[in-house]
Amino acid sequence: MLFMTSNILKNFVRPKATRGYPFVVREPFEKFRGELVNDMDKCIFCNMCAKKCPSQCITVDRTTGTWDCDAYACVYCAVCVENCPVDSLSMKNVHRKPTVVKEPFILKGTPPQPKKKAGDKAKAAKADEAPEGGDAEAK
Repeated sequence: MLFMTSNILKNFVRPKATRGYPFVVREPFEKFRGELVNDMDKCIFCNMCAKKCPSQCITVDRTTGTWDCDAYACVYCAVCVENCPVDSLSMKNVHRKPTVVKEPFILKGTPPQPKKKAGDKAKAAKADEAPEGGDAEAK
């Protein structure tokens, strides 16, 4: 017991080596990977994030315009963020708060409409120019 007395006395005099966590929160490190965020205005519903996700926690449905992620299955690897072609995915520098009920977060947006081809535009223009009777030349 005597050999520890010097250590005990030193610990009383020195400043604390730990933080009082709930009251003193450290700033996150640079490039910290926290909560996944999707900017639905930029999202094109290409499904690349769901294909590249190693934990398969992302589901994209282009027909209904939904993008959902099971954050409790996510491993926060940021592979989906790196592979997003329009940079709609990003990661906050904080983690999600703990909850009692595990619910996936579902985001709803409008998928972009497919662009019409030049040939389709010409056909639509010809259809607009045709007379409504349909049989104008036969008269």
